[in-house]
Order: sequence, then structure tokens, then C-alpha cells
Amino acid sequence: MEFIYQFVWIVPFFPFLASILIGSNLLFFPKSTKSLRYIWAIFSIFVLFLVMIFSFAILWQQYIDNTIHRYLWSWIFDKNIDFKIGFLVDPLTSTMLVLITTVGVLVMIYSDSYMSHDQGYVRFFAYLSLFTASMLGLVLSPNLIQIYIFWELVGMCSYLLIGFWFTRPSAANACQKAFITNRIGDFGLLLGILGFYWLTGSFEFETLFKRFNELLINHQVNLYFANLCALLLFLGPIAKSAQFPLHVWLPDAMEGPTPISALIHAATMVAAGIFLIARLFPLFQALPYIMNIISWIGALTALLGASIALVQKDLKKGLAYSTMSQLGYMMLALGIGSYQAGLFHLITHAYSKALLFLGSGSVIHSMESIVGYSPNKCQNMTFMGGLRKFMPITGTTFLIGTFSLCGIPPFACFWSKDAIITDSWLYFPGLGWISSLTAGLTAFYMFRIYFLTFEGCLRSNSTNKMAFINSVPIWGDLQSNNKKLEFISKNLNNNNKLLKNEKCIYPKESDNKMLFTLIILALPTLFIGFLGAPFPEGQSGFDLLSQWLYPIFKNSSEISPGNWLEFGLNAINSLTIVVIGIFFAFILYGPVSFFPQNLDNFFEFLLKKKFNYFFSFLYNWSYFRGYIDFYYDIVFVKGTRLLAQFLLIFDERIIDGIVNGFVILISFGGESTKYLEGGRISSYLFGLILGVILLSYILVVS
Repeated sequence: MEFIYQFVWIVPFFPFLASILIGSNLLFFPKSTKSLRYIWAIFSIFVLFLVMIFSFAILWQQYIDNTIHRYLWSWIFDKNIDFKIGFLVDPLTSTMLVLITTVGVLVMIYSDSYMSHDQGYVRFFAYLSLFTASMLGLVLSPNLIQIYIFWELVGMCSYLLIGFWFTRPSAANACQKAFITNRIGDFGLLLGILGFYWLTGSFEFETLFKRFNELLINHQVNLYFANLCALLLFLGPIAKSAQFPLHVWLPDAMEGPTPISALIHAATMVAAGIFLIARLFPLFQALPYIMNIISWIGALTALLGASIALVQKDLKKGLAYSTMSQLGYMMLALGIGSYQAGLFHLITHAYSKALLFLGSGSVIHSMESIVGYSPNKCQNMTFMGGLRKFMPITGTTFLIGTFSLCGIPPFACFWSKDAIITDSWLYFPGLGWISSLTAGLTAFYMFRIYFLTFEGCLRSNSTNKMAFINSVPIWGDLQSNNKKLEFISKNLNNNNKLLKNEKCIYPKESDNKMLFTLIILALPTLFIGFLGAPFPEGQSGFDLLSQWLYPIFKNSSEISPGNWLEFGLNAINSLTIVVIGIFFAFILYGPVSFFPQNLDNFFEFLLKKKFNYFFSFLYNWSYFRGYIDFYYDIVFVKGTRLLAQFLLIFDERIIDGIVNGFVILISFGGESTKYLEGGRISSYLFGLILGVILLSYILVVS
């Protein structure tokens, strides 16, 4: 079946063709295209489904022969330059192809229902097809030039999809923010690519790795310059994968439709940065200083994202900061050399986060009929509560995703996250503490999101008869924590008389298409973690990571099998931290009020012991996003405006002033000298004699 590799070009080409066909017809025949919009949607889904089947065939063939296949064609050929385009298929590529296509197909099916009433329905599917085609082309790229081309296409598609509802000012601002922030990273990536081409003379991965290692061994390269080029390369993934300090675009990207939020956060844009680090792993591993920078950037991003997610009111933004934190875990793993754990977490997190985002979309879709279409209301968790009663399938699947993301066995993310935490402790205790603390915070904010959304009582509906008096405290005003939890609606069974007299609107479960995708995504969230479970030595099993998914320079025989006992002992510590996080979330936000008087006494104790300042600072830190956006606004936005005003004044007063001064001086000189030219010979002789006398006097005096 090796001939299958010769047709790998259809993987990015088919979705790209679908996007071109839909876009062309929408441009030239808008009315007929919109009238046949469901046919175009089915066409997009069918094309990507075929690509998904083909991707599974490639994955199976890779599992059988475990070989690397390259197909290259000359693009620009010259005496000194030979640019090639083509495809590279290896275990990393085949895994990413399956990941992108499976999530992409499910998102498209989900979008068919979610976007059915939107006027831009057909345009949305054109963008989706182009987005998936760009990401598929990126993971198949055999060199840095081709990666950069598709890298920019992914950025362009994210701009189009984040700003899909461009008439909404917040969406227009969000897509511009994402675009500009990523331009910073992309410029650094381009400089890094050119720097390594100057060092090695090649863009091809295998040749680049080989020549660079030879230069290092023979001490023929300046390490400062090599580290600078690698740091510039890393700047691209920092922006694309929302790492500190270029993470600010990711929460605002939630202005786009929820299906695209799932696709961005699971399998496309943010995954591109992690993929690039994994693809260039042999290059980065040869530079220890860069590996340390990668690991610490990842650790700080993980902790920062988790700390900011603690008090978010917006459901999607809470999940967005969760994505930022989990991407930090992946970057941390790659930085400490734990290649397999980082990529495994990319896989498990993709399915878990796609499930959570599509579940949030189901909730938002249901809440819109109650509180309106404003994101400030339909995405606000203070308007939710008790939705599990009305949306049991959505609530159950969301809980499965929550269990997975928190790292609870046997769900998917447990196996990958625990491997990262263990490797972090082995690499450096400081990174181990950060990763463990982040795991506890993750458990707290994820169950906080679940409890506020699906447990308790419904806190709003269209009649406002059962609306809450005050918002649920997101972190808590410690002095009145329980006083604010006053609701008119306490239990639906005790309000039958009210229901008979008033027509209250309650949330409804989503339709079958949306529920189908949630149920399907729940399956890999439950079981895909076992693919990377540490099988005991001497036992056979499909251990995807330790026996197959490895860097292209490393032999799989060098990877040692897992040890259940060691893994279990290491997991106990992380699970303990997770349980503590869940416990605090349950006490503060759970459906059952545990010891309310004692809880008041506990808060009063904190106040008396002057702990209020600490909790106030932590709340403000989380609510105001670590003040980072505030300082960016002062330094970059307002600073740029002040610089522009200064340059405007400098241009008008100084530059134009000098030019205008010369003009005035020349005009005045010309106007003055014209009176000396009267045409009288006596005047000329007088001027000549006067000049000679003055010149003679100067010569005598000197």
C-alpha cells in the first residue's frame, strides 16, 4: 500500500478546492449559491470526510512500516538556489493529519446546525474548508519555506473567522488584535528562517539538521548568532500558540463563532506553534539555552493562564485561558526534552477541548433564547446554573471533558499531563512546583465553570420572574459571600403555581446534529489516553508514544518501555493536588451548601487575620488579566499614539520649519537684491569700488 503516499497531495488539495468552489460561486452567483447552501455544506463535509479516511489510511500504513516518505519537486531552480515544494510523511505528520481531519469533520457537522440561521452560513463553510486545508498543508510541508507559506495562510484564515461577525465592533477589534500580534511572531519566524538558511544553506529539514550539527561539532558557527536565530524561530510559536507575552489575542478571539473557537483551540492555529517546535525539535535540542527558554516560557504561560481563568465570568473566555495554560504544558514538555509527552498532550487536549468548546456552544445556543444574543449575557455564567436538568447530554459530555482536562484517571489528559508533571520534577524542581500548582488551579477553575453552568438553580429566564437579584460572586466578596447568593428561583418543583400563571422559558437540549458531535468527541476523550499508557516491560500493546511517535533523528529502539509502579506512585501526588482543587471548587460553587455558618466564620477568620488583602490582590490579578492588557495598552497603544503625535509635531514644526525657513530666506534675499539691479552704470561702478575698498581693508588689517 505504499502507493498511497504518492496521492498524499489530495489531503490539502480537496478542502482547498472545496473552499475555492464555494467562494467563487458565492462571489459570482450569490443568490443561487445561498439557495443551495445546505448542498454546499454537505459537499464541504463530504470532502473533508474523504480526506479523513485517507488520513487514517496513511496513519495505518505508517504504523505498519514506520518509514519516512518525501516527495519533492523543484519550484525555483537557479545555479545557487534550489527551492523545492512537496510533502513529508512521518509519524508526526500522519498523527496530525488524523487529528485535524477528525476534529474538522465534527466541527463542520456541528456548524451545520449552529450556524443554520446565520446569513453568512455559506461563507463560514468556505472559510472552514480553507482553514483546514491550510493546516493540512502546514503539517505536510517538507521545508521551512513551505511551512511559512501555510503558516501565513493559517493566520489569514484565523483573521477571517475571528472577525466573521465583523459588523460587531468587538469582533472587528479582536481579529485585528490577533492579526497584529501574530505579525510580531511571524516577522521573527521569517528572520529566524533566513538566519538558519544563511548558516546551513538549506531549507530542507533533514539537510538543515545535519549541516547544523556538523557546524556545532566542528565549532564553525557562532553560538550567539545561532541562539539568536533559534530564538527568532521560537517567536513564531510564541505568538501562534498564545505563549507569554504574546498571548493577549487568544481570549479576544472568542468573538468568533463557537465552532471556530473549537477548531482554533483544538486542532489548527494554536496547535501550529506546538507542531513547529516538534518538527524543529532536533534543531532546538542542540541549543540548551533555547531549550531552557522554551521550558520556562511554557511554565510561566501555564501558570499565568490558570491564574487568570480563576474568576472569568465569560464561559468561552474561561475555556480560552484554559487552552493557554494547557499549551504552556505542551511547550514546557518540549522545552525539557519530553517530546512524546508534549505531543501526547497535544492529542489528548485537542479532543477534550473540542468537546468542551462545542459543549459551551450548545449552552450558549440554548441561552440565547432566554437572555438574548449579546455575548455579555448568553456567555455569562452568572446567568446560567442548573442546566444539567434541561440539557442532560450536554452536561454529561461537558463533565467528561472537565474530568479529562483536570487530569482524572482514566480520562485522556490524565496520561499525558501526569507524564509532563513527572518529567518536570525530574528536570528541575522549580518547574515541577509550577506544573503541579497549575494542575491544582486547573481542577479548581474547570469545576467552577461546570458548577456555575450546570449545577444549582437556573438564575435567569425571559420573564425575569425567576432572575437572580445579585450576580453569583465569581471569586467572592468575602464579607457578603452568602448574602449575594439570593435567588427568587430555588427549586422548579416548588414553583408549579408560578409556572401555571407565567410562561417561563427554559433552556432546551440542542438538536441531534450538535449532540452527535458531542457524543462522538466524548469517546476519544474517554479512551484515547490508553494509546500512550505506560505498558509494562515485556507486554505487548499499541503504545503509540513510546514505540512510535519520536523525533525523526531518534531510533525507536532507544525508547524504554513504561513502568506501571513508577507511574502510579508519581500520579498519586498530582491526583492529590487535583482533588484539593476540586474540593475547594465544590465548597465555594457546588450545588450543595456545606456548613454555611462555618464558611462565614472561615471568611471572618480570614478577614481578622488580614488575609483579605491577599485574596483581593488575587481576584484583581485574575479579573484584570494580570494587568498585562492594561500595560500593553499604555505602552504600545497609547505610546504609539503619543509617538505619532510627537512625529507629527516634529514634522510640522522642525522639518517643515527648516524647509519653510530656507524658502523665506531665499525669497527675502531675492526680493532685496532685485533693487540693486536698476540698470544704471554709475551704481554698478560704485558697488565695484566699494567692494574693492572693503577687500583691501580686510587684507591690510589681517
